[in-house]
Amino acid sequence: MNSNWTEQDIPDQHGRLAIVTGANTGLGFETARMLAARGAAVVLAVRDVAKGRRAAARITGDVKVQALDLTSLDSIRSAAADLRAIHQRIDLLINNAGVMYTPKQITADGFELQFGTNHLGHFALTGLLLDRLLPVPGSRIVTVSSTGHRIRAAIHFDDLQWVRSYNRIGAYGQAKLANLMFTYELQRRLAPLGTTIAVAAHPGASNTDLTRNTPAALRLPIAWLSPLLTQPAEMGALPTLRAATDPAVVGGQYYGPSNRLETRGYPKVVSSSRDSHDQAAQLRLWTVSEELTGVTFPFDQSSRRGEPAATRSGPSSASGTPITDLRFGTVETTVDPR
Repeated sequence: MNSNWTEQDIPDQHGRLAIVTGANTGLGFETARMLAARGAAVVLAVRDVAKGRRAAARITGDVKVQALDLTSLDSIRSAAADLRAIHQRIDLLINNAGVMYTPKQITADGFELQFGTNHLGHFALTGLLLDRLLPVPGSRIVTVSSTGHRIRAAIHFDDLQWVRSYNRIGAYGQAKLANLMFTYELQRRLAPLGTTIAVAAHPGASNTDLTRNTPAALRLPIAWLSPLLTQPAEMGALPTLRAATDPAVVGGQYYGPSNRLETRGYPKVVSSSRDSHDQAAQLRLWTVSEELTGVTFPFDQSSRRGEPAATRSGPSSASGTPITDLRFGTVETTVDPR
């Protein structure tokens, strides 16, 4: 594989449709811009449509804007319905949007903001759009994680929403670890079908506004070290772009920058933490995510013929009984361990 993979190595993308979340700025914008430059039709799936339109105006190519607020399951369902009505096939779904180190906040559905946005929102969106990807040979789902998945990171099944005590770094680590565990479990389920693969990527230390919520004690050291450790957004987007377009990519791989600390450099296959490969925890997270979002994935034959993904109106137990406390982590007695 090319050790110095750049924008010039992106294959021709004419005839392909890419949906990129959080594409009005930073890594998402650069990802969308480079895909469009290589001929892809690109949908910028963004919370702020006005900003999305301004971003689209700066990109040359076939670019559309779709309203999507990953903090709201209603918005996710509405966006998925809009996209399904317009597009019969999707080649690339790039789960890029995210928040980092935010003060304690709760989404419209009662989820901790980082877990709800970074993981549960993308889990739901992927499930709702998957049957537009499954019939397309070579289609890919790329989810953006972070080296933060190694920092104070664990899936707190007993308190997923950080009700008892909140730590913004730990919450970000949980969300980014969940991104990887979702990718690995999704790839296992996709593998027998042979058409779509799931891949993960991380941007290293990229110079974007994602770090605006960094704790105050870390801001000055980061400002001093930034010229040595960080890279521009167009370089930070390359691991995602390689995962999305390189013909040599294999499902379940994880791409990041090439230097020793994975902070900067050209994209290559990198490793993830031991915890991210815990298959029992991956399965448990998948089950909990289905229950929390009310979204199940269309892996059955009827769904692959183009019928909508199976969804429920809201969180429920496997027996169909509504769950009122699952969001807050009391999952041991309410989730079917299938």
